[in-house]
Amino acid sequence: MSFRTKTGDADPPRVPYAWAPTARGASKLGFDAIEQLTDIVEAMHANIAAGSMPVGRGTDGRTRGLTGFVYKSIRFVNAGARTALDRGLGLFPAPAQPESDSALAVLNGVLGDHLAATENPLAIRMQLRRAESAAGDRVLLLVHGLCMSDRQWTRNGHDHGEALARELGMAPAYLLYNSGRHVSENGRELAELLEAELSALDVELTILAHSMGGLVARSACHYAAEAGHSWPARLARLVFLGTPHHGAPLERGGSWLDVVLGVSPYTSPIGRLGMLRSAGITDLRYGNVREEAWRARDRFARHGDRRIAMPLPAGVECHALAGARDLLVPVDSALGRHAEPGRTLAFPEAQRWVGDGLGHLQLLDDAQVYERLRALMAASAPQPPTS
Repeated sequence: MSFRTKTGDADPPRVPYAWAPTARGASKLGFDAIEQLTDIVEAMHANIAAGSMPVGRGTDGRTRGLTGFVYKSIRFVNAGARTALDRGLGLFPAPAQPESDSALAVLNGVLGDHLAATENPLAIRMQLRRAESAAGDRVLLLVHGLCMSDRQWTRNGHDHGEALARELGMAPAYLLYNSGRHVSENGRELAELLEAELSALDVELTILAHSMGGLVARSACHYAAEAGHSWPARLARLVFLGTPHHGAPLERGGSWLDVVLGVSPYTSPIGRLGMLRSAGITDLRYGNVREEAWRARDRFARHGDRRIAMPLPAGVECHALAGARDLLVPVDSALGRHAEPGRTLAFPEAQRWVGDGLGHLQLLDDAQVYERLRALMAASAPQPPTS
């Protein structure tokens, strides 16, 4: 049974947002920003007015008397305007999930957990998009990275999925998800989505994942096994492009900035801005794929690697591809190597590959990368009958 047999023709394009839901989402963010900025300014005002020492703890962040009344008034007016505008815009019907452009993808990557928690219309909902060529029994699921979308697999006119469909007859399906949510939340939801989509189909599944998408894919395998799903039996291979299996230095640097700003009561309120970064971003500090790594913990606190070591899924052909000039994901992290042998992912050396001179995004359109993908997927493709 082919992938298209269950779903019919390729899915129609998503409908862009109408002006009202977009304005509603933007206004929610605007009012949230006013509230956060008011808190920061008041906290700095309170610490300076109290004559706090330049190093150490400050006040409770609230001013008193007339000054305190002014800040309370700002919050009162902001809350009233928020409610009135939200109710007014909420009277307009909400259209389907929008076609995800790059700006919306970035917004969800940076603030996606907040958008989801506040039910903001700008929060991306997980879904699959099937390519026009999505027919056949060899399904290729492409999972994008942080601050990106399903449409951004096309780069400089090249799309690995479409090219593999043309040359090998694979059936591409592109995942769109809110990359600002915890990796484990997206992983669990992806596991359930694949179970619903594939449980009744006789297909072979390959997952091609870029950056954070590889963590989401590994998380989905874990939660599928935990739930006893049937789709992992159809998973033939996992291919990772620049996936931070053991974290990314940029997020670890961000956590140090939180510490530095927190040293002084004059700068600590500014540190709250750093705490606006999404759960998805903080998961990249060490490459969290399970909720045990963050549940009941302060995700902004400085701490060591608390992950439970999780091996690659058994019985699945796994490949790790890295860029030698990737400034976001170190080669060792992308190849699953770790200073602690128990944390190293067991990719066979023949299934580890480093592209000389390649950066993080170049993994999406480089000819060497595509040739590597085509070769490893062609090796198990059904051979045409001989005459």
